[in-house]
Amino acid sequence: MSDDQDTMDEWAAALAEAEGTDDGGDAQVAELDELSDAKHEMSTEEKRKLDTILDIPVTISMEVGRSKINIRNLLQLNQGSVVELDRVAGEPLDVLVNGTLIAHGEVVVVNDKFGIRLTDVISQVERIKKLR
Repeated sequence: MSDDQDTMDEWAAALAEAEGTDDGGDAQVAELDELSDAKHEMSTEEKRKLDTILDIPVTISMEVGRSKINIRNLLQLNQGSVVELDRVAGEPLDVLVNGTLIAHGEVVVVNDKFGIRLTDVISQVERIKKLR
């Protein structure tokens, strides 16, 4: 058997174990309420307030990494200079909105343009904690 097949078998076994298919079937089905928009309808006042902020422009930026250098070294930079960043290659980029971290992502190319695929969005609770 090839190494690729061995790896696939290991992944299949790990996924089956994670899903609980190898544990004797003690899992139970959870009863969940149907989601409906009727429970979450906004009042006219809430819609008006939301409409007020939806068109406010914000600055979104993706940060590959940071570096601190002194002004002497900054003035010596020219074409071809390399600045070492505080990130390891392959580490997720930071996605910031108005300077506040909201997510992490990875670079993708779509129709010859760079983009970012969000891999982890920071929860609202965590974002509020960082504001303090």
